[in-house]
Amino acid sequence: MSNRYNNIEGKVAGGRRVVITGMGIWSCLGTDVETVAQSLREGKSGIGVQPERVEYGYRSGLTGIVETPVITKQMLDRHTRAGMSEEAQYAYMASRQAFASAGIDDQYLRENEVGCIFGNDSSAKPVIEASKIMEEKHDSAMLGYGIIFQSMNSTVNMNLSTIFHLRGVNFTISAACASGSHSIGLGYMLIKQGLQDMVLAGGAQETNYYSMASFDALAAFSVRMDEPAKASRPFDRDRDGLIPSGGAAALVLEDYDHAVARGAHILAEVVGYGFSSNGGGISEPSDEGSVVAMQRAMADAGVTADDIDYINAHATSTKQGDMYEAMALDRLFRGKHALISSTKSMTGHECWMAGASELVYSIIMMQNRFVAPNINLENPDECAEHLNLTAKTVEDIDLDVVLSNSFGFGGTNSALILRRMKD
Repeated sequence: MSNRYNNIEGKVAGGRRVVITGMGIWSCLGTDVETVAQSLREGKSGIGVQPERVEYGYRSGLTGIVETPVITKQMLDRHTRAGMSEEAQYAYMASRQAFASAGIDDQYLRENEVGCIFGNDSSAKPVIEASKIMEEKHDSAMLGYGIIFQSMNSTVNMNLSTIFHLRGVNFTISAACASGSHSIGLGYMLIKQGLQDMVLAGGAQETNYYSMASFDALAAFSVRMDEPAKASRPFDRDRDGLIPSGGAAALVLEDYDHAVARGAHILAEVVGYGFSSNGGGISEPSDEGSVVAMQRAMADAGVTADDIDYINAHATSTKQGDMYEAMALDRLFRGKHALISSTKSMTGHECWMAGASELVYSIIMMQNRFVAPNINLENPDECAEHLNLTAKTVEDIDLDVVLSNSFGFGGTNSALILRRMKD
């Protein structure tokens, strides 16, 4: 390995333990943890065709079908709702679930400092709609009150911190398709270093057709519209592109001693976070960069490739991305027992939220002792032929240590490692 990466060493001594005490999900697989768990076990696809995309000019109308949240005046006042973008609404619904799961109520949030780090890298719809109003009316007064708070990339954080009275760390991570993963990694680091006791972390992704036209322009999307459920094919040699999807995932990260002191139920422990940047072309994947992120995560966790039971691969169903990740996984895990799959075969690519949602999916599988199928894996790519890829059936197995990968445009890479809390 080059000198550029020679600072990968053993586990850093010291630091507090970081656990997950709550989680929430709003995705094309379901809008609560129980429904999503059932979808994962059944290998149920959440992908469909949205005719409006084709009418708008997309090559592909495929997308994850995500339910629109219904946020009533009993939940939030009109003034607050006016400033919420689509992805902020998803994140609010997921965060409500996460806090409820963690046993955190409004009184606790008002009396204690809780941080908020969310991954989000676009808010296209309000920007485009504001532009249309200005072009038609030529009067900025017609934009209304809420559009500014909807249109900023920080729309999720500013809304969540206001709604839930969060007074700790508060910022947005914009790191392409690794945004959600880096958010959890940074929350983990802040708690580990003693700077926060609790952080709400996650990722959110808008699903409107305005937001993904530029991806479609790159011919990045599958055009297998005659069979939507079979369109996302991670690691399969016949894959023809990804399917855009979205929603939100939220996790409550907490110092272990703090969680025990308040009697919280612990879902899993975050034990490793690794990162790297490829330093190459803006849309070029890299097996080297992927390897470095995974190695750093394992070094931080104090584990080796032999200890990993399951890998939730980033694999988006693109030709180049899947190939380079397979090469990286082959370098580290050939001959090892780790099972590998990509839940994107069911969800499509949830983009900015993917790193967070896939951690939720991994915790669900860890708790329920199974690995979801890679539903459309029929003919594995030659680069993946030596990997333990799960196929079309669910694998019932104990998972003690799980690795989750997220890679994004600009060469940003993130890897997270979870450990199951013993019964």
